[in-house]
Amino acid sequence: MRITILSWSGLLHRWAAVLALSVLAWLPQQSHAALEAGLLQQLATGSISARADAIASMGLLDDPMAETVLRAMQDGLLRATPDGQLWIEQPDGSATNVANGAITAMPGDARRITINNRLRRALALALATKQLHAQDSQQRLAAAQQLRNSDDTQLLPAIQAALQRESNARVRDALEVAKANLELQSSDSATRLQAVQTLGRLKDASFRSALEALTRQEGGQWREPDAEVRAAAAQAVAAIDAHVRTVQWVGNAFYGLSLGSVLLLAALGLAIIFGLMGVINMAHGEFLMIGAYATYVVQMAFRQWAPGWLDWYVIAALPVAFVATACVGMVLERTVIRWLYGRPLETLLATWGISLILMQAVRSLFGAQNVEVANPGWLSGGVEVMNGLVLSYNRLAVIAFSLLVVLFVWLLLNHTRLGLFVRAITQNRRMADCVGVPTGRVDMLTFGLGAGIAGLGGVALSQLGNVGPDLGRAYIIDSFMVVVLGGVGQLAGTVIAAFGLGAIGKFIEPFSGAVLAKIAILVLIVLFIQKRPQGLFAPKGRSVE
Repeated sequence: MRITILSWSGLLHRWAAVLALSVLAWLPQQSHAALEAGLLQQLATGSISARADAIASMGLLDDPMAETVLRAMQDGLLRATPDGQLWIEQPDGSATNVANGAITAMPGDARRITINNRLRRALALALATKQLHAQDSQQRLAAAQQLRNSDDTQLLPAIQAALQRESNARVRDALEVAKANLELQSSDSATRLQAVQTLGRLKDASFRSALEALTRQEGGQWREPDAEVRAAAAQAVAAIDAHVRTVQWVGNAFYGLSLGSVLLLAALGLAIIFGLMGVINMAHGEFLMIGAYATYVVQMAFRQWAPGWLDWYVIAALPVAFVATACVGMVLERTVIRWLYGRPLETLLATWGISLILMQAVRSLFGAQNVEVANPGWLSGGVEVMNGLVLSYNRLAVIAFSLLVVLFVWLLLNHTRLGLFVRAITQNRRMADCVGVPTGRVDMLTFGLGAGIAGLGGVALSQLGNVGPDLGRAYIIDSFMVVVLGGVGQLAGTVIAAFGLGAIGKFIEPFSGAVLAKIAILVLIVLFIQKRPQGLFAPKGRSVE
């Protein structure tokens, strides 16, 4: 697939060059005057250094022909003859003379201009300089970000000119960073001081090492001779370090919420099943897996029959995953689980065996390897809330989706007849049975509801990571910890416990690692349960006999 993408990119560049040359062929010959003969000669027959200088000079020219030549060279379409003439190869085998725009047959002595890594870097910087004039702000931003690591001070006038006409705040910040980076090489201490202050104000962590180097000595001499500039560099380093710590804390909080939302989706259905029927369902993780594979099947169906609507396959996968996992759950409850109520050890062993069967069934249908579930376009990318921190759209969507699922479950349990029956059975099964509540049917529907919610969790998980037969194993233990910590059958406790464990885990991981973080969380839960066995919220009363 990557080869195909690259080939299409090459074709697009070729046709762009052809289109530009076709337009230029109709213009007066003065349109080529900006490309000096000496510059073309230097590009055609000069050394690697001379060609790099010529490329940099062409990047500063306000001439569309210069960009056409640079792109042709980047795509391997630029040829040179021994007399210094440059020719651009066309798809039909003809050639365009760069000097006058004439289209003729390719000269027999024309040789392709090869490029090495140095010339590739020079071409990338030159084309980025040309992109500073683009209409699209995203293109200008990408060009400015590419220029900020350059050490070519000849780019300063172009960057300053772009700053004067730029209105987009993000592009201006990137241009100011690029300008400050080049001004660090200035011989004027006032200019260097302004550059250091700019980098400190914008808090770009990629320049921390360069700023810190200004505060050190080498061979008994200061790298930066001016004391005021050194002091400003030290302040800039301190500001960047403080910003990095803030980014880490905010990022950990966000990823903690993201992990908590996944745990919530995984544990919510388990909390309902465990709270109502006292069933230790070790196959609950496989319901997550079924929901994820249902998403994969819907994606394949959209690719086959509705490719124009592929970006919306996730929306269609939600009801499909819910119904599929709910049906599997109800079938299991009617055929296996219903005979094991009141015997938690037998339910644990039986559901563990069911989980193995479901995993093997998925391996037989889809293979043992992970399958690809791609994010739709509207869930790709993210929003930059501060320099160095981007909140991805897919994780934001999972957090919002988990809260919507909680709202749906709360409305179902508190404002529907089924919810009334579930609450009655949870508090006292025998009494509910005596007053006419169809406990058997409610058990089946509730088990299906819990399984369906897990299926929705599988849809969310498919947007965050790989989808494979072992997907559910990574979340089953954490789900039980959430249920036990929050209180059996308690919706509010499940929500608090899920987000709490997710946040605590993400804040501990940077200090101890993922494994020790899991152990620490388990120890904390054990200590908490010793003090409060009923969890965060004690049930009002329940009976499962």
